[in-house]
Amino acid sequence: MPIDCISYSETNYFSKLILDYLDKKEELSPFYNRFPEIGNFEAQIKEKQQSFPSENRRVLVQSLQQQYEGLEVSEATLANIEALSKDTTFTITTGHQLNLFTGPLYFLYKIISVINLTKILKKEHPEYDFVPIYWMATEDHDFAEINYFNLNGKKFQWNSEEKGAGIDAVGYLSTDGLAEVFELFAAEIGGGKDAEYLKSLFKNAYLKHANLTEATRYLANELFKDYGLVIMGAQQHELKKLFIPYAENELLEQRSFENTKEKTEKLSNLGYNVQVNPREINLFYLNNGYRERIIKREGKFYVHEKQIEWSKEEILAELHEHPQYFSPNVMMRPLYQEVILPNLCYIGGGGELAYWLELKDYFEAENVPFPMLLLRNSALLQTEKQREKRQKLDISNKELFLKQHELINRKVRKISNIDIDFSKQKEHLVHQFAAMYNLAEKTDKSFLGAVKAQEVKQLKGLDHLEKRLLKAQKRKLKDEVSRIADLQNQLFPNKSLQERQNNFSEVYAIYGQQLLDTLFEHLNPLEQHFKILTFGTK
Repeated sequence: MPIDCISYSETNYFSKLILDYLDKKEELSPFYNRFPEIGNFEAQIKEKQQSFPSENRRVLVQSLQQQYEGLEVSEATLANIEALSKDTTFTITTGHQLNLFTGPLYFLYKIISVINLTKILKKEHPEYDFVPIYWMATEDHDFAEINYFNLNGKKFQWNSEEKGAGIDAVGYLSTDGLAEVFELFAAEIGGGKDAEYLKSLFKNAYLKHANLTEATRYLANELFKDYGLVIMGAQQHELKKLFIPYAENELLEQRSFENTKEKTEKLSNLGYNVQVNPREINLFYLNNGYRERIIKREGKFYVHEKQIEWSKEEILAELHEHPQYFSPNVMMRPLYQEVILPNLCYIGGGGELAYWLELKDYFEAENVPFPMLLLRNSALLQTEKQREKRQKLDISNKELFLKQHELINRKVRKISNIDIDFSKQKEHLVHQFAAMYNLAEKTDKSFLGAVKAQEVKQLKGLDHLEKRLLKAQKRKLKDEVSRIADLQNQLFPNKSLQERQNNFSEVYAIYGQQLLDTLFEHLNPLEQHFKILTFGTK
């Protein structure tokens, strides 16, 4: 299989913050603990080992065993869960929303990055064990982000009646209504051994499980159980109980807000877009499926848009009695994760890493080790036929990532038999007007404005002529233009990265297990390049 790669900066799809982080720019060093390089893991292991209580391991293992009850657990996953009881076992974690049928392709890339890193670390540090964790965002409330997937250019959407009836945390949603989605999916995916497997996977996940949490756990387990993946939700009473001291600090001292606002401001002052702005209290109240933020006002605590209020003593009593009702938001969830997991590294997308970079001071204030932050692998999947088309059109991998009008303009200029670049004429015009400015300075300075206006007019005229010629040449070369556009539209659906749009089933229906085997073979999370993977005829 031909493997190509380009730098993340050459894709034009990653933020300046992430590119500077990957380049280890000095101004970003205060925002993270250790950079994710193989040589830095030994120190991260020692730091986490010294700080992680054995009681937390006991509670974690017990909780995971309960979560896996009734599920077919592989020997590899079972061994990983049991290994977590030892103080020489550590986790590598990624988190993801409960997207319908995994959502976009990068769901696979995240999990494969995590599994592959545990293998690399085991080889480097055989005296330790490393467990890959997929953290399900069961308490997330962004239903509109997770209730669909794209297949063959079509959108398959689930409309849940419960979502409009007070159920906010998506993990609690009933799977009612997904039979209709299954019928549409089954018709679209067609026949064949791999298509039949996908149908059974969807049917068993969503039509035989009561809620979205159980369905997603089943789905991810079926795809990755042979690789030892451990899938966890974190809404259990015993897990939340471990977080009580940190939730108390949040309620009484607004500790996350107080310890992230400075880092957030510094990122902004450095010219980066801030991903998340913290609230004064970054906890939600989660009960009977609804999830609303907690507000403090005049010494009392309230649940937003609910007739619920507590005094300080009452809310602390509620926290101790029902810790599972207190749900961390995006600013506190990372801390919760690191409190209940013996975690070394979090693997996420650019947007996730951007808000993690706001949190280092908060972790230090709570005396919890800040994990390494690693950008998940990214890849473009193409067929051999598409690769051959790109080569015939003389499009480089780097050019493939240009915006379509830039790509077409560049290729039309290159293959045209006339020169459609008026740069020399513009340069000559500017040189001529420099002499006119000099003449006006010596004779009548009041003419400087008129000279400038004429220069602008003539430069605009040349721009206009250049665009008209380019447009005419595009018409003349319409077949080449059409082929260029068609190829890029295939590889960049909706003019976006393929991994953010297409569902894995589109590729799996053609290549089956070869898809996963290829990704496991070629996605090395410590190699910070954008991979281009080519699949031949099966």
